[in-house]
Amino acid sequence: MTAGRDQLQNNCTNLTEERDQLRTSYNILTEERDQLQTLYNNLTEERDQLQTLYNNLTKERDQLQTLYNNLTEERDQLQTLYNNLTEERDQLQTLYNNLTEERDQLQTLYNNLTKEKHQLQTLYNNLTEERDQLQTRYNNLTKERDQLQTLYNNLTKEKHQLQTRYNNLTEERDQLQTRYNNLTKEKHHCPKNWQQLGFRLYYLSTEKKSWEESRQDCLSKQADLVIINSREEQEFLGNFRQHYWIGLTSRERIWNWVDGTPLNTSYWGRGEPNNYLGATEDCAEVRFYALENSWNDKTCESRRFWVCEKAAPP
Repeated sequence: MTAGRDQLQNNCTNLTEERDQLRTSYNILTEERDQLQTLYNNLTEERDQLQTLYNNLTKERDQLQTLYNNLTEERDQLQTLYNNLTEERDQLQTLYNNLTEERDQLQTLYNNLTKEKHQLQTLYNNLTEERDQLQTRYNNLTKERDQLQTLYNNLTKEKHQLQTRYNNLTEERDQLQTRYNNLTKEKHHCPKNWQQLGFRLYYLSTEKKSWEESRQDCLSKQADLVIINSREEQEFLGNFRQHYWIGLTSRERIWNWVDGTPLNTSYWGRGEPNNYLGATEDCAEVRFYALENSWNDKTCESRRFWVCEKAAPP
């Protein structure tokens, strides 16, 4: 637009110069006036056209100036908006950076908390397992305590019963001792070191041997290891106050006397026979400290005193 206006201005200037030249020529060259008049008319027409063009250009220039002013105003508004948006962008960038930093810190805290949570979960599981184990052990101990309390109560009751029976047996023993002494006085045919009960003779060894060696000694004396057939005989032999072999053995856990008769009446101690600690205990002994049930199974190779038995001579 400015270039066209300048061109128009130049054209106007040129026309003005030509007009001045024509006027000078008009004064000088009168004779050429008609020709110049024609030229003048033509130039006037061209000038009018140029004026019209100039006016149009001026109008266009004003319109363009208005548009330019409007665009300039819009540009300024847009520049203001751009500056505001830039400032907001910078503020948002700052906020974004801060949030990013906070997010990273929170992520780190979250990771640490997750790790601590897993560690605490592991500790919790271990403590729960230990608690359950301790609870089980506590329950077992409580059960064992109750069982032991029951056993203790039973043993206390048995102790009192045994004490009563012991007192009764002591009294019976004294009575039997009296009877034994009386029978001893009556014996006329009892061999030396043998004791008599009714029509049977009993010998208590003075040394210890295995069960088989003990039996062989009895056989050499025309006797055999003692066979206990009655409570009276059991109580009589209790007066010997020793651990000694009797004529009772087992094969495949079937107990028989040395004369081949099966065991019918027995006086085993508590829990006997039991093959204690996995040992093979196939021979029977009498334990002196037991008051009534005094029998015990023992390995046949063990060394014990022994009691031989045979019939009394007529």
